[in-house]
Parts: sequence; structure tokens; C-alpha cells
Amino acid sequence: MSKEVSEEALHGKDYIDPPPAPLFDMGELKLWSFYRALIAEFIATLLFLYVTIATVIGHKKQADVCGGVGLLGIAWAFGGMIFILVYCTAGISGGHINPAVTFGLFLARKVSLLRAVSYMVFQCLGAICGVGLVKAFMKHPYNSLGGGANEVAPGYSKGTAIGAEIIGTFVLVYTVFSATDPKRSARDSHVPVLAPLPIGFAVFMVHLATIPITGTGINPARSFGAAVIYNQDKAWDDQWIFWVGPFVGALAAAAYHQYILRAAAIKALGSFRSNPNN
Repeated sequence: MSKEVSEEALHGKDYIDPPPAPLFDMGELKLWSFYRALIAEFIATLLFLYVTIATVIGHKKQADVCGGVGLLGIAWAFGGMIFILVYCTAGISGGHINPAVTFGLFLARKVSLLRAVSYMVFQCLGAICGVGLVKAFMKHPYNSLGGGANEVAPGYSKGTAIGAEIIGTFVLVYTVFSATDPKRSARDSHVPVLAPLPIGFAVFMVHLATIPITGTGINPARSFGAAVIYNQDKAWDDQWIFWVGPFVGALAAAAYHQYILRAAAIKALGSFRSNPNN
């Protein structure tokens, strides 16, 4: 039995883990809070895509390479919007705004299968509507400047692109787990952590690293919404990368946080061994 497990057994936890979400919870369909959360995810993803894709198109529209916001500004737009929207919606829906985040939290039993699938659907619908607004307001530059769609950049292989998406999403989802961990909140209470801030910074840093490779997906709804509205062959040919990569990255982050950092498997084994009835 590990030292951590032994200490918790002797002294009791100084934090409370929420109970695992049921795999199927049809009772959620009777709750207004469930539909309110879906609306919040839809609106948040719509706003996220509208502001960020408009920033991308606005930058590409500048004739002077130094006249736009640049790569740094684009990364700030993505990271800043995530910070704002997670802060606004965390108390309503959890502030996922990303199917990969939802998938990771589902694997960790933080949300039910029904809620996870519903979130993903509404996130994708919100993304489509958000990019649709950009095209409606900036139609000519949108069509001529790539539509903000994620594609593998020239000079990079699909393997490199999917690796970048896996690592980038791992950073994001790992940050989400760490920033919202009840154990951290209890034991590091002297260090005030506003959860949306490190999550937004994670998105910002990942964009700095991967914009030159894939334009940075790490969010299947963001990639899907742009592909639907832009609707060009290259965007659709590469689309699988922006689903497989983020989902694998989310799986790896969930497993690392839950089973290594939080030692879920060791704690379960310790509880089993300490039970006199076993």
C-alpha cells in the first residue's frame, strides 16, 4: 500500500471527491439544468469560434505582415476566449467547450454518457453557427483566405500532425484535470487558483507550438465547424486527424491523471486488501 493511501486511511481525507457519474442517467432528461447546460455549451462554442476565426481571417487579410495581430495574437485570441468562456459557463455546464475535454471527463466518470454525447453534439452545432457568422460578415476574405480551417501544413506529414494534436490535447486536458482537482483545492488552498486561467494559458501555449503544423485543432468541434462552413476537400481529407488526435490525447491525459497522479488503481487495491471480509 502506498504512503499516500496509508496516510489517507489513518487520518482521513482532507478533500472530498465527487461520486462517479453514472454511465447512463436518463433522469437528466427531466432536469432543466441539463438543457440549460446544453444551451450554455452551444452559445459558448459559438462565441469561441466566432471571435477566434474572425481573428484568423482578419490577420490574414492584412497586406502588411506586421499589420495584423500575428501568430502571437491568434494564440491569445484562442487562449483568452477559453479563459473568458470557461469562467462564464463553469458553474452551468462545467465549461467544456471542447469534445476532447468532454471525452476526457467522461472517461474519468465526471459526466454521464448521455451528457457527454449531448455536449459534443451541441458543441459542434455551436461551432458551425459561429464560423457561419464569420463567413456571413467577412464572406470574400473568408472564402479566399482558408476559412480558418485546420489542415496539415505543407512540409509536415500526417503522422507529425496527429502527434502534435495528441500532445497539444494532452497538455490541455491534463491542465483541466489539475486545475479542477478537489485534492489540489484542499491541500493548496494557500495558492489561489482560478481554474479558467491555467486552462486558457494551456490553450495559448499549445497554439504557439502547433499553429505552424496544423493551425492547431485540439478541439474537434472547432475543426469540424470550420470544415463544414469552408467545405473544401483538403479540410475534409485531414479532418480525421483533428478527431483521432484530440481524443487519443484526452484518453492519455485522463489515464495519467486518474491512475498515476491520483493513483486510483492503487487506492482501489489498497481498499480491497484492507477490507477484512476479503
